[in-house]
Amino acid sequence: MSGPRTSRGLWFEELQPGTTVHHAVRRTVTETDNVMFTTMTMNTAPLHLDAAYAATTEFKKPLVNSMFTMALVVGISVTELTLGTIVAQLGISEATFPAPVFTGDTIRVETEVVSARESRSRPDAGLVVFEHRAHNQHDLLVCRLQRTGLMLKEPADD
Repeated sequence: MSGPRTSRGLWFEELQPGTTVHHAVRRTVTETDNVMFTTMTMNTAPLHLDAAYAATTEFKKPLVNSMFTMALVVGISVTELTLGTIVAQLGISEATFPAPVFTGDTIRVETEVVSARESRSRPDAGLVVFEHRAHNQHDLLVCRLQRTGLMLKEPADD
């Protein structure tokens, strides 16, 4: 690889365990987000799509699809962590949703590097476990998950 670095993600060597990134981008969830994601993924749960039904539940209004929430949380982290420096996402684990997300909630994310080790099969990369934590505008934790990425090492200067 030659030329200037065009990505803003971090190289494997920059992702030391204990490093925490408070992501600059926040995102307010819209009704369109929820309806589009829910219908595109064929989720017919009325709790996400039917306001009259949702009004009869303890939440009193539709919940945002948790799979959308998880995708948003990971997406918010991309620019500052993995843009142009990830080979592949290898897994997601320990996903929890301790508080619901509703239309109009603004999500902010922080990410901690849990562990990092060199790849045994790829000398140009290492495996990094990230823990993403998302909070709403009331500072309630709404999502926590771990994901493993195969991250590129910084190319040697030639």
